[in-house]
Amino acid sequence: MTALIHDRNAQMRPVLVTGGCGFIGCNIADAFAARGRNVLLLDSMVRNGAQENAHWLKRRHGERIEIRTADVRDAEALRSAVVGAAAVIHLAAQVAVTTSLQNPLEDFEINARGTLNVLEAVRQSNPDAPLLFASTNKVYGRLFDERQVAPRAQRYVPSIAGCEHGVSERAPLDLYSPYGCSKGAAEQYVRDYSRVFGLRTAVLRMSCIYGPRQFGTEDQGWIAHFILQAIRGNTITIYGDGLQVRDALHIDDAVAAWLSVFDNIETVSGGIFNLGGGPDNAISLLELLAAIAQLRGAPPRVAYQSWRPGDQPWYVSDVRALTAATGWRPRIGLSPGLRTLVDWLESRFGADAPLPSVAGARP
Repeated sequence: MTALIHDRNAQMRPVLVTGGCGFIGCNIADAFAARGRNVLLLDSMVRNGAQENAHWLKRRHGERIEIRTADVRDAEALRSAVVGAAAVIHLAAQVAVTTSLQNPLEDFEINARGTLNVLEAVRQSNPDAPLLFASTNKVYGRLFDERQVAPRAQRYVPSIAGCEHGVSERAPLDLYSPYGCSKGAAEQYVRDYSRVFGLRTAVLRMSCIYGPRQFGTEDQGWIAHFILQAIRGNTITIYGDGLQVRDALHIDDAVAAWLSVFDNIETVSGGIFNLGGGPDNAISLLELLAAIAQLRGAPPRVAYQSWRPGDQPWYVSDVRALTAATGWRPRIGLSPGLRTLVDWLESRFGADAPLPSVAGARP
């Protein structure tokens, strides 16, 4: 009976999601709430779409969702949120390479110091709570230079052997750009707090996640940004030649991966895993432009500029380690996945789209 009461009490404690009103955060929060869990969102609310995502969650789940406006640089606000949490999903971050180049100090304070604040809050106030951290493929750096990739049709392909499954977690880190440095430092702290202090942590190095509720910008969320620019009739700027390749993962598959790590935290604790669509869901910028033209019936307008610092000519995630650890694998292909994003963006931003209703919901 005591164990049963303990389990019920644990179920009542909220899952804390930092950055919970962002694209990935709100979808993860939605999934936990759909499981019957209470969810506490901690968000600075400065990102485009955060308020709208907050209202969407409140409309769907009501009192099961609690939202606090706070920044991960506020250590006291973090401690207050962490102390009663059943688990911590740490997504809050400065997410753009370009912004990190403009303000490296702020990038460090949010990504590296902010993550250390989260870790210390868990260590000091709630050390039994699992902690899952969102990292990035940018920790691998450029990986290949122009001599190690070759153009083939509308994409680059590696000209060296051993890349058929993508880039594995065994690839050496080569932190490139202040953003890559801050996220790389943060994820290593997360790993070390598992080894040194015994916290139950896991790191997910994410590639390109896309899908509904993504308010893409030129600096972050490039797939949604391209589609949104096409819907608005604006010019899409390609930095480089457009042959650069990324693997893309639909948000529903991404959420399933986060839940699989949460459900298996006892066996994956201390692990670092790639999270992306893998080779079957790789796409170049030029191929995405062609897909947008097919999905919308008209080609988008395009302009070209020089490559940006740290841009990877080819990156595809090897996700076999995560599959082996949890049984998860990508299930939504690019064609149906892109259709869901086009439909959502057209319903939200198209010429005939109604303004979003936020009545009766307060974050």
